[in-house]
Amino acid sequence: QERLVQSGGGSVQPGGSLRLSCTPSEFSLDYYAIGWFRQAPGKEREAVSCITGTDASTNYSDSVKGRFTISRDDDEETVYLQLANLHPGDTGVYYCATDRFGPLSCDYVLKMAAGIGTWGQGTQVTVSS
Repeated sequence: QERLVQSGGGSVQPGGSLRLSCTPSEFSLDYYAIGWFRQAPGKEREAVSCITGTDASTNYSDSVKGRFTISRDDDEETVYLQLANLHPGDTGVYYCATDRFGPLSCDYVLKMAAGIGTWGQGTQVTVSS
């Protein structure tokens, strides 16, 4: 079954860093745009970042711009989200996602509903002192 497999995450103190990884299973990254989302307890899901597969252009939400870095290694078939200078407001479950049958743009991926496309299993990020 086609899916995205996530790794990374964990618990850090404020100011710490983490790296999340997202790897497709049963399909290749190809030219798909990959987005990252997060959901904090009691809050709506938030689109965090995205990277296209065509030209590796990136997109960040204002809340993470300058602190998070998205990248992709097509040889390794992996998309990374480097989280730096973390603060408690970054706590939540992080998901990567793509839509193999939709447009290849981040504008589209970042607006995907939860029931659309292919999603990772989610990984917990906890920032606490």
